[in-house]
Amino acid sequence: MKKNLFEIGAKFDEGWSSDNLLEKRKLEHEIKEPHAHRLIFVKEKRKGKVVTIVKPFFLNIDELEKLISTLKKRLSRGGTIKENTLEFQGEVQEALKAELLNLGYKFK
Repeated sequence: MKKNLFEIGAKFDEGWSSDNLLEKRKLEHEIKEPHAHRLIFVKEKRKGKVVTIVKPFFLNIDELEKLISTLKKRLSRGGTIKENTLEFQGEVQEALKAELLNLGYKFK
């Protein structure tokens, strides 16, 4: 008898898993030192307000959280992390660039 080209149904011998969530978490990006980063700024308008975006960061999530916490305190602005980018409320490009240069980051 010929072997089937396609299989239908679940394979219970491998156990339960959510297919897409595990792979997403396992994806690791390379981690670089601050002086090896080449960051760029992007400005967007969302709901009529300016959002300043800095990307790409090659840090692990803990270091990114420490960095954004420090920058939010120094700039007195709100901000968030989305993937490998930092987003800040308002037009803060010059002040943000000065702070990141003091921390050793480089720009294009």
